[in-house]
Amino acid sequence: MTDVDNLFDLSGRVAVVTGARRGIGLAIAEALASAGADIIAVSAGLEPSGSEVEKRVRALGRSFQGHRVDFADRAAVAAFATELAGTPVDVLVNNAGTIRRAPAAEHSDEDFDHVLTVDLSSQFVLSREIGRGMLERGRGKIIFTASLLSYQGGITVPGYAAAKSGIAGLTRALANEWAGRGVNVNAIVPGYIATDNTQALRDDPTRGPAILERIPAGRWGRPEDFAGVAVFLASAASDYVHGALVPVDGGWLGR
Repeated sequence: MTDVDNLFDLSGRVAVVTGARRGIGLAIAEALASAGADIIAVSAGLEPSGSEVEKRVRALGRSFQGHRVDFADRAAVAAFATELAGTPVDVLVNNAGTIRRAPAAEHSDEDFDHVLTVDLSSQFVLSREIGRGMLERGRGKIIFTASLLSYQGGITVPGYAAAKSGIAGLTRALANEWAGRGVNVNAIVPGYIATDNTQALRDDPTRGPAILERIPAGRWGRPEDFAGVAVFLASAASDYVHGALVPVDGGWLGR
């Protein structure tokens, strides 16, 4: 008989969570720590000490490391991966991201390139480098943060839509290569979540109510809504799940 409790136990595992300073990343880091994982948190603006994520992880009795890395700088991301070379990473959560809003006809090259670097290219660099160690050990879990715009085009966010569509393809591409070598690669697909990234939408007197009306669950998502799916994808419970994009969207894609 399967021991269900052990399926979700992350004791002794090391998890790297990018974009962990706030929002979804913070909630995922806390959830993985609650399941037993030690946390290496990464964010462009992470405080050297005393961050909220550090407080929550340490309160759960898990070890914590914090790193400040600019995901707009691929060389910095590669250097961070090299720094981790001696640490066996069991779980990598690629959650760092950014968004720039402007109509497509006015969307600058700088904004487009910046979003693609942060949301896609740097995610690949980190996954490639950490994934190499996972392949050598024959096990590991990589979790991307995709988006509803991995399926849809959005409005006034062409760079973000392109990057998140790329994340969907990258998830499947890595899964195709690595599933048979013990490494699971999957993605979480957030819907409309009440975080800093969606503040402008929630404040918009037209789009805010229109979005809310379309969500079958009747509310915007919250960062804590990602705790369960993150632990599932990081644990033995998902050992036969590869290349999946798991929506956490209040039913948006089903409507």
